[in-house]
Amino acid sequence: MENTQGKKAFIKKIRHKYRLAIFNEQSYEEVFRVRLSRLNVFTVVSFSIVIIIGLVTLLIAYTGLKEYIPGYPSAKQRVLMVRNASRVDSLILEIHKRDQFVKSIQTVIRGEVPESIEQEDSSPTNADAIESAKLDNTQRDIEFRQEVEAEEKFNLAVLDDKSKDLKLNQQYFFPPIKGIVVNKYNESTNHFGVDIVSKPGETVSAILDGTVIFTGWTVETGYVMIIQHGSDLISSYKHNSKLLKEMGSFVKAGEAIANTGNSGELTTGPHLHFELWYKSAALNPEEYILFE
Repeated sequence: MENTQGKKAFIKKIRHKYRLAIFNEQSYEEVFRVRLSRLNVFTVVSFSIVIIIGLVTLLIAYTGLKEYIPGYPSAKQRVLMVRNASRVDSLILEIHKRDQFVKSIQTVIRGEVPESIEQEDSSPTNADAIESAKLDNTQRDIEFRQEVEAEEKFNLAVLDDKSKDLKLNQQYFFPPIKGIVVNKYNESTNHFGVDIVSKPGETVSAILDGTVIFTGWTVETGYVMIIQHGSDLISSYKHNSKLLKEMGSFVKAGEAIANTGNSGELTTGPHLHFELWYKSAALNPEEYILFE
């Protein structure tokens, strides 16, 4: 009973009307008046606060004022963050592709068969197709493949004169650089090229038309460029100070591709280490090119 009376008294109290009047200070004339209750005041103030909070939130969310909030990145910073994240993803993909390419080149040089990238797909459909293809191979096909692989096995030996393609003798090789050969080709010491000394920063040229299949840096040989030419011919240029072409670029014979330098650990001074490979076998460059 007492609780009910207390509630009624409280409701009556907050609904009790008050008059708010504004008078002129000099004439005491009533200028403005309004009747209010405590409930009216509380309702109006609460509603006003809600509206103000909503308007401030919208103003911050859809205008540039949010950039002045401590810890909130600006529009330029957000664009840079998104751009950098995209670049990082692209770099990771390019590094993966480069590693796969270098691994394939190293595998071919060692005389092994490179693994196909498609074999990385481990889905049941591809696995079943591969297994089915293996079952279809006859014993005769396997023996024939073994014979071909044995005949075409890669090695690091010089080609015999009888096995040399006559087209090589008919080719005109543009000298990669003019200079003095200080270290000749020597198969017994695994020196599968020639070292040519010239002025530091001298322009290195492509010996034939071809496509750049590798550009990069190695600890031992510094800046390296490898070019694939026609007729299974590959030329390699090592210890450069600067590379002028990117991987995948097509170059013409005599076109500038690099500058000589002294990069890498296996060097004693500015020079160019040049190698010539034909069908995965090393050739003596001095038999085909005049360097002086």
